[in-house]
Amino acid sequence: MEYAALVIVAILVEAIWENIKMVFPNKKFSISMLGSLLVSILICVLTKVDIFPVVGLSISIPVIGSILTGIIVSRGANFVNDLFTKLKGGTNNGK
Repeated sequence: MEYAALVIVAILVEAIWENIKMVFPNKKFSISMLGSLLVSILICVLTKVDIFPVVGLSISIPVIGSILTGIIVSRGANFVNDLFTKLKGGTNNGK
């Protein structure tokens, strides 16, 4: 695995973990965040949306890529835009 791929995996893992943690903000359950996660995962699985091939990575079980993408997408368009900015190694001048 080359260095760039390792950095991309690290960024994606952090984004996924941070999204999952939002289901229990301040050690309390957030039904809203859980709902967002479930809807996003369902849509990504049904439409076969997968961020990993877009960044040059493949997952051996395609549905897992869609599930992880759904977790990332659950935070919304601004978060995904910021994530792609990070992945490209650029800066987001609008923020």
